[in-house]
Amino acid sequence: MEWEAYYEDYLMFKKMCTRDEDPARATTVKQAAAIIGQDGNVWAQTTNFPKLTIEERIAIMREFDEPGMLTTIGLYLGGTKYVVIEVKPGDVIRAHKWPQGVTIKKTGAALVIGIYSNHATSNMCNVIVERVGDDLIKRGY
Repeated sequence: MEWEAYYEDYLMFKKMCTRDEDPARATTVKQAAAIIGQDGNVWAQTTNFPKLTIEERIAIMREFDEPGMLTTIGLYLGGTKYVVIEVKPGDVIRAHKWPQGVTIKKTGAALVIGIYSNHATSNMCNVIVERVGDDLIKRGY
C-alpha cells in the first residue's frame, strides 16, 4: 500500500492543519501526524512530525498493554513531554502540554499519532486519528 497517498488523499490528515472545514476561512495551525508501524518503521508522516526514539515508541506500546507508567512519568514524543490525561487500554492514549496535545490510536500493526498545537483543535485531532486507526483496523493493519 502507498502510505503517503493513503494519508494525504484518502484520509486527509492534512485537514488537521486547519481549524475550519472551509479552506477559504481556514486558519493554519502547526500540527503533525504519522502512521508508524509497531516495529518502528514510518509508514507515513507530515514533514514536521518529530523523530520518535526507540525508547519513546516502546514506552507507548507498553502503556497500551499495561496502563499507568506514562500517567506517572509522562509521555515523550521527540523529546517533548506531555501529561497523559486518558488511556483506553489497547486503544487510545490522549496527552497534553497546554495548549498542545497528542492523540495516539493503536491498531494491530501500527500507531496512528496526531499532534495538535492549539487546544481548540483537539476534538478534530481525536476524531481524525481514531477514524484513521479504525480504517486501518478494518483493512487488517
